Amino acid sequence: MKPEIVKPVKYFVGALFSCEPLLEESVKLLTRRFGVIDQQSQPFAFDNTDYYNAEMGVPIFRKFFSFADLKTPDYLAQAKLITNQIEDSLTVDARRKVNLDVGYMDYDKVVLASAKYGINKIYLSSGIYADMALHYEKGNFTPYPWAFADFKHSQYYPFFLEMRIKYKRQLKIQPV
Repeated sequence: MKPEIVKPVKYFVGALFSCEPLLEESVKLLTRRFGVIDQQSQPFAFDNTDYYNAEMGVPIFRKFFSFADLKTPDYLAQAKLITNQIEDSLTVDARRKVNLDVGYMDYDKVVLASAKYGINKIYLSSGIYADMALHYEKGNFTPYPWAFADFKHSQYYPFFLEMRIKYKRQLKIQPV
């Protein structure tokens, strides 16, 4: 059996930030590398954990951005390396004020890139893993048991539902 041609996926970044001007700068750098942003969320309070407080300061917010250009899923490792470089370029006193979680969406799931090993993560390349966070079923997103705590709350799901609608429209216009 021959492998099927893979459908392109829709990339996004979920940015954690404690400094809005540095978030704005990261968005400029992201668009240079990933293209036009076609959707963004409002900022959400990021208060499910204090894991980043010492490094980033408080309060911390999360904001999502999706990109108009579809890319193949195997771009995920490279995308994570790019977002890591952008984070590094915006550090203040060797501390991140912006944390860029890159991922993609296909018809059925939301996948994040990670530089950390986990039992649920699949190795891609260059020290980067794929981490399935959400799956789509019967009109809704559902988190996997290992998903980050903030992804387990439904406040993000309207953004992802709208992103999925855009993605499906894009695939109709630009089929594989």
